[in-house]
Amino acid sequence: MLMGEYQHNMDAKGRVTIPSRYREELGETFYVSKGLDGCLTLYSEEQWQIRVAKINELPDSQTQYIRRALYATTDRVTPDKQGRILISPTLRQHAGLTKDVTVIGVGTTAEIWDSARWKTFNDTMSSEQLLNDMKALNI
Repeated sequence: MLMGEYQHNMDAKGRVTIPSRYREELGETFYVSKGLDGCLTLYSEEQWQIRVAKINELPDSQTQYIRRALYATTDRVTPDKQGRILISPTLRQHAGLTKDVTVIGVGTTAEIWDSARWKTFNDTMSSEQLLNDMKALNI
């Protein structure tokens, strides 16, 4: 289970350190893709294959847009000895990553956010909205 929030800096080459706890869960090689709300999502091999299998079960006519959007902007990455992964310019631009980044655990996946964008997003989440969402899902 990926949980927690970690602050890191992205270096000039576009490398971001992934917390060691997350690397243990994600594996030696994992996937980084465009996420929702202007972040990047990290998938373990297992989670990536589950997603791919679901997409492949449906006809191309229903998933062509998803396939293009997802596969064209996903990179398979292997952390270096310092635990850093290289984020492509396309993905950096999507998430607005410049220097300060926040890596968060989201259960079976992790996300990389520009720290200022994460703060803004986090500040807009209200207890009332969370409660309503939990009620709607019977949690």
